[in-house]
Amino acid sequence: MSELLAIAGLDCSYGEVQVLHGIGLALAKGEVLCLLGRNGAGKTTTLKAIMGLIPATAGSIRLNGRELTGLPAHEVPKAGVAYVPQGRRLFAEMTVAENIEIGLMARGKGKATRDMVLGLFPRLAERLNQRSGTLSGGEQQMLAMARALCLEPEVLLLDEPTEGLMPSMIEKIRETVSKLRGLGVSTILVEQRVEAVLAVADRVAFIENGRNRETMTAAALRADPAAVKRYVGVG
Repeated sequence: MSELLAIAGLDCSYGEVQVLHGIGLALAKGEVLCLLGRNGAGKTTTLKAIMGLIPATAGSIRLNGRELTGLPAHEVPKAGVAYVPQGRRLFAEMTVAENIEIGLMARGKGKATRDMVLGLFPRLAERLNQRSGTLSGGEQQMLAMARALCLEPEVLLLDEPTEGLMPSMIEKIRETVSKLRGLGVSTILVEQRVEAVLAVADRVAFIENGRNRETMTAAALRADPAAVKRYVGVG
């Protein structure tokens, strides 16, 4: 596998408490990698470490061979990594259009990028003048993803994007991730819904107590569903 993003020996701590222990992940261009594990396993911390929001105490994070470890957090999106956190973090008082404009400014993108993003989320194009805080939960998730994609990232990090959404919206998010794969965007997805994982992921990495335990293809996971019970605690 040709690695776009390579993470090796990643350690992170919150104060005196070490929470990641030698995490190693590899991501190819256009690949969807899902992180699965119990609550508190270290999945979100891994995403935050990639974004420079939590400093690594050891290890390496490379994008196209460029070392990201140690970069200030505001430089990581400029390097080509976008992050949609749990809770979305939209500017609720701003309109859909204004939230998208902020995304475009981060890497100096313009109308072509805006049109591409709105093409992925036609529902947002109908609501450009609506305040984002008045959107439905699914629409807010779409806007958070749209704003991140305004960076034209090579890697997109999604933290539980389907949490609390209706099945129809979950399907829209899944379709979008699949479309992004076709556009060559690589995605790391933290997701608890096993059926959603199997519908969209190429590979699944199980994280337990801040450590990699096993990485397998989605096809292998379908054939061995007991792996989910081992690491996540559900069948």
